[in-house]
Amino acid sequence: MSGHSHWAGIKHKKALVDAKRGKLWSKLAKAIIVAAKQGGGNPDDNIRLRAAIDEAKAVSLPKDNIMRAIKRGIGELDPVELQEVLYEGYGPDGVAVMASGLTDNTNRTAPEIRKIFEVCGGKMGQPGCVGWNFDKKGVIEVASDQKGEEEMMDLAVEAGADDVELQDDVYKFTCAPEAFDAVLTFLTNAGLAVEHSEVTYIPKDVMTISDVNVARKALKLTDALDEHEDIQSVAANFVIAEEILAQLENE
Repeated sequence: MSGHSHWAGIKHKKALVDAKRGKLWSKLAKAIIVAAKQGGGNPDDNIRLRAAIDEAKAVSLPKDNIMRAIKRGIGELDPVELQEVLYEGYGPDGVAVMASGLTDNTNRTAPEIRKIFEVCGGKMGQPGCVGWNFDKKGVIEVASDQKGEEEMMDLAVEAGADDVELQDDVYKFTCAPEAFDAVLTFLTNAGLAVEHSEVTYIPKDVMTISDVNVARKALKLTDALDEHEDIQSVAANFVIAEEILAQLENE
């Protein structure tokens, strides 16, 4: 889990500042479309849709865009077929990277993702090339100021989560993918405001990057993948040494 969250923490903090708004809104709209298609267009009855809408509102996605996405999901307006995709590959110094997404055109998306790997000093591999080193998990993030650590631990047990840990100012609950909706529903009903939720990939083993140039290239790759409008989630199996991380944050 640390490999995913270490660099992802940097990514999420800068997302609202320097991510291209159009691409970010496109990602969120796709998440709403899929959630509505899978569970219906009423957020009161569809926890995944409710979470997607809340996240969209947090980055000022217009209400009209949200409503259009819901209608597309339930087939009332310009229905779109989105296919789930998963790309695996290697980054600088052999780091393992998993990028999952939603696309309406795999013939367009796959070559674009391959090029991102290559431009950033990596290589896209065949399915399964690095997947063996990752577990698919549901991840739910809530701000740490909502409840104390003991209460969060109790909620994790009651919700059926596998684990919860404090990272910076966020508690991260993890659970099996099939338990994701139930855990998300329980935590929301318990009064917790969810900042981010997704089903993603968590590395089983991580490598520590102690070279600033390698760290810079690895972050360039994961950021470039994350910024692609068809990619919903990126995971990698590296952590960055504290002194190197501090150096990068000051650049």
